[in-house]
Amino acid sequence: MAGPFAFTLLCGLLSTTLAETTLNPPAVLSLSREVIKERLTQELKDHNAIDILQKLPLLSSIREKPAGGIPILGNVVNSILNHIIWLKVTSANILQLQVEPSDEGQALTVKIPLDMVAGLNTPLVKTIVEMHMETEVQAIIRVNTNERGHAHLVLADCSTSQGSLRISLLHKLSFLVNSLANTVMDLLVPALPKLVKIQLCPVLEAAFEDMHADLVNLLRVPISFSSDRLEFDPLSPAIKGNVIQLKLGAKLSDFQGNVTKWFNESAVSLTVPYLDTTPFSLTVRQDVVNAVVASLLPPDELVVLVDYVLPELARRLKSNIKTISEKAADQLGPTQMVKILTQETPELLLDQGSPKVAQLIVLEVFATNEARRPFFTLGIEASSEAQFYTKGDRLMLNLNEISSDRIHLMNSGIGLFNPEVLENITTEILISVLLPNENGKLRSGIPISIVKAWGFEGASCFLTKVSGFKHSAQGGHSHWGSPGQGGRACTPTLTLLVTHGGP
Repeated sequence: MAGPFAFTLLCGLLSTTLAETTLNPPAVLSLSREVIKERLTQELKDHNAIDILQKLPLLSSIREKPAGGIPILGNVVNSILNHIIWLKVTSANILQLQVEPSDEGQALTVKIPLDMVAGLNTPLVKTIVEMHMETEVQAIIRVNTNERGHAHLVLADCSTSQGSLRISLLHKLSFLVNSLANTVMDLLVPALPKLVKIQLCPVLEAAFEDMHADLVNLLRVPISFSSDRLEFDPLSPAIKGNVIQLKLGAKLSDFQGNVTKWFNESAVSLTVPYLDTTPFSLTVRQDVVNAVVASLLPPDELVVLVDYVLPELARRLKSNIKTISEKAADQLGPTQMVKILTQETPELLLDQGSPKVAQLIVLEVFATNEARRPFFTLGIEASSEAQFYTKGDRLMLNLNEISSDRIHLMNSGIGLFNPEVLENITTEILISVLLPNENGKLRSGIPISIVKAWGFEGASCFLTKVSGFKHSAQGGHSHWGSPGQGGRACTPTLTLLVTHGGP
């Protein structure tokens, strides 16, 4: 089993000029050799590889063709083997697996060291004669492409080599017993590698297939949030250095399973950070992240009787309106009403290294709750600081503060005025009304099933800062005013990095 780990979130605006691997699917899962080694080790345990090694038919294998098939020597060896009551593996261990780049390129070599002790029982001595046996199984992980052009991961070329084989007597006994043991060890030199290949290689291949199938099934588990769910689907694998990368397609579905949005490969680049010592990472493209945020924060309408709920803000709002029109201020009754409408879908942006959620808001002020027409309608380009963190196996998003980046007077029944005079009071109303409402929708978070399934526990959150890119409040243009002054466009990505967290 994988031990406790720390789950780290990296949310970054990643420049395509960085010396990293650029891909263009909706998401990429990168697996380091560390996590491959750990998952394959666990699968070998689940497939009872140790039991298979302990049941190796050593005696029958060396009796098949003793002395290379030479009749005279064969008779001598057979007479020696007749003094053996049984020969079997008494203990077996699979030492730490090694996964490293293959010499053939775009492949990984898996090395599995085996450490065994075999016991020899003979009437020539009352104690068990023990032999220490060491050998190594090797296999190659590569990407195969079938006739239809579909690529998939396979484990192939499983074998053992005599160069890795070492057999020695643990305890020397009498000359006669030592001679018998040496004869047996000589016979095991050609027999053991073949036996291990026949018995263990199919288990290794099955373990890899199950590991890959478990990963694919885990990736396909829907990530549920709000009333929607996000599903990933493996597109194709690639091996780059010592990392396996799985390109993932993605789709967004409603609670009935109807697909509402497909995310396919596109010209939009996706920059995958180098894993270094990180076991695995999941990098998600901007449009997928924005779709998730939009699902969590759908367009909404909030109506507040300000004088009842926020009396101090109601008093200040009346004072601000009085500077525009005393007549309008006098019409404000105890049921004065503020209506807040969130327009379109919010967008996750990065501004100088800080993640923000930008959204378009319509704010209307009514004299009373019975008034049909508002005093005025404001269009507000607002943004909030986006705070990512983890709680258990869930990815959390919380919005801190709200700033009104631009305010536009869309409609007025009390005459034209500069909407900037209402900036402070409208911002405070948004902080008091809209912000708690949106954070309530975000409170449940987004479950990341792969984290818990693979035994990762703790979590931390950090942000990479990439300079040289700018965003306006809404991706470079204003919906209600003149075009914004955003600089060169760049695609934010959300990357989940998993690191070791301790014992």
